[in-house]
Amino acid sequence: MAIVETAEAGLRAAAKGATVIQLRAPDRTASELEREARQLAGNFPVVIVSSRCDIALAAGLQGLNLPENDISVADARKLLGGEKLIGRSVHSLKAGLQAEADGADYVILGPIWASPTHPNRMGLGVATLSAVAKALRIPVLAIGGVDVDSALDALAAGAAGYAGIRMFQ
Repeated sequence: MAIVETAEAGLRAAAKGATVIQLRAPDRTASELEREARQLAGNFPVVIVSSRCDIALAAGLQGLNLPENDISVADARKLLGGEKLIGRSVHSLKAGLQAEADGADYVILGPIWASPTHPNRMGLGVATLSAVAKALRIPVLAIGGVDVDSALDALAAGAAGYAGIRMFQ
């Protein structure tokens, strides 16, 4: 999963092997974000947006990813209906278990390694990733400091995949 701020960046990430595009641009207006989302939706099979149920619906996206402190998965599901993917970004096993119990389709766990995107957070480490992946029945994606080598480590630890920003730039 590539996390991008623009449709152009999403198309570049797809060319680098990203299989899912997450549009995360919190500083954009709703109309700007919808325009970017529609461009991605027309050019890529799986596109989700961060936090914005309205944009997911308006642009016809496949789903939504919710930060840990965002609205509940249940509320998002009510707004989006049962066919959309809903993920939750989490930072602990406890939060991952809660996301699963709340009906999330997947979780993004991190940061696993130190990352300039979250400079005040220590990496959780591969052992935590492995424990969470074993404890949950839903897919767990690793995020935070992911590069080509660490992506392989994440998969070996039991992650279903990985998400990245810098890896797909």
